[in-house]
Amino acid sequence: MNTLKTTDYNFNGQKSVYHGKVRDVYDIDDKYLVMIATDRISAFDVVLPEGIPYKGQVLNQIAAKFLDATSDIVKNWKVCTPDPMVTVGLKCEPLKIEMIVRGYIAGSAWREYSKGAREICGVKLPDGLRENEKLPSPILTPTTKADAGHDENISREEIIARGIVPENIYEQVEKYALALFARGTEMAAKHNLILVDTKYEFGIYDGKVILIDEIHTPDSSRYFYADEYAERFEKGEEQRQLSKEFVRKWLIQNGFMGKEGQKVPEMTPQYCKEVSDRYIELYESITGDKFIRENTDNLNLRIEENVKKALAELK
Repeated sequence: MNTLKTTDYNFNGQKSVYHGKVRDVYDIDDKYLVMIATDRISAFDVVLPEGIPYKGQVLNQIAAKFLDATSDIVKNWKVCTPDPMVTVGLKCEPLKIEMIVRGYIAGSAWREYSKGAREICGVKLPDGLRENEKLPSPILTPTTKADAGHDENISREEIIARGIVPENIYEQVEKYALALFARGTEMAAKHNLILVDTKYEFGIYDGKVILIDEIHTPDSSRYFYADEYAERFEKGEEQRQLSKEFVRKWLIQNGFMGKEGQKVPEMTPQYCKEVSDRYIELYESITGDKFIRENTDNLNLRIEENVKKALAELK
């Protein structure tokens, strides 16, 4: 199966291109962004060497669905999705923070808590929590948005004190993030899933806060299966989940956490297919739709033609 690991287009009106960990973003006339969800996969802030079949399509289509389903809460950047792996949206000034909302203590938050931390990003946590336990109410644990390297945990107070985001803007973002999480939780519940935690990114467009990037995808979110949660939790068993955490755990088990001197374990074609199957499983679980595998014979040409047509229509 072909995968899209790199892009190098030259669209009409193109000002620049940014190659992120997973997405390639083309600036068109300082007005629109063409965001291409590649099949790259990252973990511990490292781009892994092999692409995952259909991953870009899964991420882009889930994000598009949730952007449409939450536009009544906050306006978002999406203009159109001309290709299964592409979203064209408004260019705005991104805020230099990521808003992480947690309804349960899991993943990196649990790793910190299990080491003795009782405060994360200025949010105090009670003693006696168990891994994957539901929190009394969802909490916000922001991180800085690093241009390179690792994002860092940061408190609400520090964000405002350092002038990263003005207080009035931060209050809006906080309200929107919690409302989006509530909507995502409702939508997940309809498909036997629990939205455990997720991240949101915001920007400023025409002086107003808008939602940008992806939302509620397996790269930005963690889901548990609702019907198995209580029994597994009571027994102290690992939760069956749909997220990228299984990739992180596989890497940890094979001696890789993104630290200097560590080597990424071999990603065999069979392993890449297993990861692809997990992404497709999440797509079908969270959307309730059958995943349609698009033809991957010539991904670069297909994307180029679809984007060019969309940009011509936007002129």
